[in-house]
Amino acid sequence: MSLKLRCVLVLVIGTVLGLTVSLGSSVLADREARLAARRSATLPAEYVQRLAEVIERVRREYVDQIDDERLIESAIRGVIEELDSHSRYLDARAYEDIRIATTGNYSGVGLDVRVEDGRVTVVTPLDGGPAEQVGILPGDVLIAVDDMPVDGDNVDETVNRMRGEPGTEVTLGIMRDGVEDPLRFALVRAEINVKTVTSALLDDGYAYVRLTGFSDSTASDLDEAARALGAESATGLKGLVLDLRNNPGGVLEAAVDVADRFIDDGLIVRGAGRIRQARFEKRASEGDELEQVPLVVLVNRGSASASEIVAGALQDHDRGKVVGERTYGKGSVQTVLPISEGNAIKLTTSRYIMPSGRSIAGVGIYPDVVVRNADPRRQYRGPDGRVTPGDDLQLQRALRLIGYSNVALGEL
Repeated sequence: MSLKLRCVLVLVIGTVLGLTVSLGSSVLADREARLAARRSATLPAEYVQRLAEVIERVRREYVDQIDDERLIESAIRGVIEELDSHSRYLDARAYEDIRIATTGNYSGVGLDVRVEDGRVTVVTPLDGGPAEQVGILPGDVLIAVDDMPVDGDNVDETVNRMRGEPGTEVTLGIMRDGVEDPLRFALVRAEINVKTVTSALLDDGYAYVRLTGFSDSTASDLDEAARALGAESATGLKGLVLDLRNNPGGVLEAAVDVADRFIDDGLIVRGAGRIRQARFEKRASEGDELEQVPLVVLVNRGSASASEIVAGALQDHDRGKVVGERTYGKGSVQTVLPISEGNAIKLTTSRYIMPSGRSIAGVGIYPDVVVRNADPRRQYRGPDGRVTPGDDLQLQRALRLIGYSNVALGEL
């Protein structure tokens, strides 16, 4: 084995498997000293040798010559991605994408996707983005980008191909339930400033707030929306519908802050993990202006992760009815851990537990009131959308539960 590859292997194996002191001190600096002392300093030598042997055999004997860096990155991906469907290795570009997601600003088509049953499926088109404007819908399956087939095993590559300079064109191939032939959409990339909070006063005293994700600014944007709604209503807020449908999640702290706006005391979510940072309790504090406003929460199959934390906490505190369909069931927390050369790993470090003690992993949140709405084209998305509140069966039920009795919902 070459000296260069040996050195790389020592570094990579140590970094990925936790063999070096530097990982413990730089990435997990607050880990308890006693935990570090209890853990073995090294893996058995035969395990490390086996990995090194496989990498070297591939390097020397595989039919095509593989660049050393690519080979090592593939080994890292294998270690991480075998753990679960949410942990993954982030090269420098993917790491930057994660940081973009927390701030909500990038250039692309405004499409949130996830892999379901091996297919790249649209969770939601972002409000006002190019994808939403041309008519791409939640549940559509992305099959091609610029006539290149989409690989369900490499969704990061697909996302990167949809991004690009504002004003440049990209063509997406889509399969849609009920439509036999593939659909083809030509889009022009644009600057996407992800606005995660949309609000509207539907009638005096009755408000609607939609959260499309959880970024660093979501809680403060919710505060701003609440103040504006209160000022607009002559009678103050009599009730509020919080729409978390097709909300794929986002930043954990943002979800906690949002839930805190509606709960005056008690546990919001608890984390259970191996390291100290993964074991946490997030609790509500009193003093928020929405704590006494009658509330209903809308969810569906596209509500996942952070949105499930909010819906589950509000349900467990009996803060408001949850209406709609069972949620996705993502009950784990991923932590982005930087490593060398601008790369990182997104690692499942904790499973979250709701205030009642339940875990929703693989189960989801069951609504208190089930209202099915199979057609995503009949979902109200705010005052600038194409659907009225009266066309949205789930929203109609939610409004009645908070006391809105106007029979002319279709005229709102």
